[in-house]
Amino acid sequence: MTGNRGVAYVGQGVVEVREIPFPKLESPQGRAIRHGVILKVLTTNICGSDQHMVRGRTTAPAGLILGHEITGEVIEAGQDVEFLRKGDIVSVPFNVACGRCQTCKEQQTGVCLTVNPERAGGAYGYVDMGGWIGGQAEYVMIPYADFNLLKLPGRDRTLEKIRDLTCLSDILPTGYHGAVTAGVGPGSTVYVAGAGPVGLAAAASARLLGAAVVIVGDVNPARLDHARKVGFETVDLSRDASLGDQIAQILGVPEVDSAVDAVGFEARGHGHEGARHEAPATVLNSLMEVTRAAGKIGIPGLYVTDDPGSADPAARKGALNVRFGLGWAKSHSFFTGQTPVMKYNRALMQAILWDRIRIADIVGVQVISLDEAPGGYAEFDAGAPKKFVIDPHGMTKKH
Repeated sequence: MTGNRGVAYVGQGVVEVREIPFPKLESPQGRAIRHGVILKVLTTNICGSDQHMVRGRTTAPAGLILGHEITGEVIEAGQDVEFLRKGDIVSVPFNVACGRCQTCKEQQTGVCLTVNPERAGGAYGYVDMGGWIGGQAEYVMIPYADFNLLKLPGRDRTLEKIRDLTCLSDILPTGYHGAVTAGVGPGSTVYVAGAGPVGLAAAASARLLGAAVVIVGDVNPARLDHARKVGFETVDLSRDASLGDQIAQILGVPEVDSAVDAVGFEARGHGHEGARHEAPATVLNSLMEVTRAAGKIGIPGLYVTDDPGSADPAARKGALNVRFGLGWAKSHSFFTGQTPVMKYNRALMQAILWDRIRIADIVGVQVISLDEAPGGYAEFDAGAPKKFVIDPHGMTKKH
């Protein structure tokens, strides 16, 4: 038995590193889990979805151990685990999935029917997602290990690529899912709303899928500057020029084939004045305006059933003023929901290993220690163009 520490949500705007129990092979309800493993966490990432909770925009309870983006080394395996061994390094999809229910068998692991007593879908360290303890910690337990975990190549090759491979647990598959469900293919023109890590992952995925032009929009000048540096066209949504006009300046027409919402429910308005205030439906409405007739819109950005911190009474209950009639009139296809990471992570692992995508550089990975996590949260919340990756044991720096 050894100690353990993890990043805990304390209250609005506050996280801290605490001593927490060493993980056991048991469910949040205390049931023994023979199909699970305990991991020594190699890397665990700070996600924009974590920030929604830390900002007080969800019903997350104080004391919740955060972290759903995990890469780790197996140090203990339950007696029913057949295909993983002590010492294996694995990527953990953020979805907790049983592999046995109807939706899991259909590869819709984001809405597993058995791992969350309250609703379909489970995740580590997240509010209303089944109570699974988060992985922004030194050690974590993962259930249904043979099904859930993606075994990475040998230790040296994994550590050589760890800054990229750490993105397999969430943001790269999520960005790829957004691009795929938006119908991106060879020659596509694509607009991605949001220049944060998921938006840049979606843009990189669109490029991997053969898009001719990828345009990224945001109100944050530092993030837009970074997006340009890694090769994307950009539009500044804090300008008073309309989104369509700015796209026309790039493409010659005010519309695109495919669009991706990588912002979600904390969206801000457009224009000099609008960018100062939240406008939850802005992104969805603007995407319908600029997506061509019969185009597709992928929505990997997070939307919640309850948003207690919203200034909009309707949005507090998850209701948005969306121009659905516009989307209907233009025959748009919309695709929402949690990304089923397992549908994509193996192929994306190969793309990383064979240098088809350098996702760490694109999203601005910066490795920090566990003790530096609170500072990473604060810097990320301030809009830094970075993806903070926590290295609890200093293993990547040693390599």
